[in-house]
Amino acid sequence: MTLKATPLNSVHRAAGAKMVDFGGWDMPVNYGSQIEEHNAVRTDAGMFDVSHMCVVDIKGANVRAFLRGLLANNVDKLQAPGKALYSCMLNPQGFVIDDLIVYFFSEDWFRLVVNAGTAEKDVAWINKQNLDTGSGLTITQRRDGNDPIALVAVQGPNARAKVWEVLPATKAPSEPLKPFNAVIVKDTQFGEVMVARTGYTGEDGFELGVSASQVEALWNALAAAGIKPAGLGARDTLRLEAGMNLYGQDMDETVNPLDAGLAWTIDLVSERDFIGKAALQQMGQRANFVGLILREKGGILRAHQKVVAASGNTGEITSGTFSPTMQQAIALARVPLDVNVGDTVHVEIRDKKLAASVVKLPFVRNGKILAA
Repeated sequence: MTLKATPLNSVHRAAGAKMVDFGGWDMPVNYGSQIEEHNAVRTDAGMFDVSHMCVVDIKGANVRAFLRGLLANNVDKLQAPGKALYSCMLNPQGFVIDDLIVYFFSEDWFRLVVNAGTAEKDVAWINKQNLDTGSGLTITQRRDGNDPIALVAVQGPNARAKVWEVLPATKAPSEPLKPFNAVIVKDTQFGEVMVARTGYTGEDGFELGVSASQVEALWNALAAAGIKPAGLGARDTLRLEAGMNLYGQDMDETVNPLDAGLAWTIDLVSERDFIGKAALQQMGQRANFVGLILREKGGILRAHQKVVAASGNTGEITSGTFSPTMQQAIALARVPLDVNVGDTVHVEIRDKKLAASVVKLPFVRNGKILAA
């Protein structure tokens, strides 16, 4: 199978990146030291090629009404242009088709950013709902075809200041942005740039959307400004420290979002109906989603390891790693409802049962260790 490549593929290879197959995409896992890349994001600024993710523009007279029914979070929270919202998109059975960000630009234009591996499935699902509801919307995926949009995430305490060095035209419109807001700016050098104060690392920064034809020049300019390229390896340890779910690992089409710690993204309060709502209400929450810190030496926490509660009930680690910031083994886990923050559980690692503390997520946010 031929792997798909982002517009920055040759740049990664020229930089000596170690490339891996990531859901059918040829992506950099690191450019040397994964730990240095991780630490650069926590202490200064790092950047990620996230062009494998897919921008989907939805335009037409009934977009808001359509998204009210499509998404589990409530797009009526989006009233100011540029405001963004994190949401799950559910199937009728109440399970997660994908998690995504939706941006509101005008009443006839909303933009979704969906995950790489689910993009084709997502677009097919959205098209089907458009047809079934007779909404008459224009749905355009912007990863391929005419005028594709490439995405670069610049993250870290110095990320915004360094972006403004490279994109001075974006400073005035983007400086007042609160988190989960975006603005589209015309830059003399790089053309139209979407500057979104969103990210997947637990640090401040921007996600930048530019024309694929401009992204190599932008990437090189950002690198020249002292922003360290970072690969999927650091992205994974950063998002795990930040307690952020990864689709396909912490949730998928077999997982109820309430069991993935995503109740805060599901609007069950308003009268509004959405796909999967009835099934979700009937199912309810069946597990707790928690953080674990390993307290005994003898292993690293990894996905699919069994977690045994004091009651004897069992759960499972969904994502685990060694935290470069905390210097401890940490994990996200789906555990029985009788497991609470502060409890001690045991994780089966090979032939051992090692003690771990149950902690509230996130582990790390904005450079500070929050879970001990």
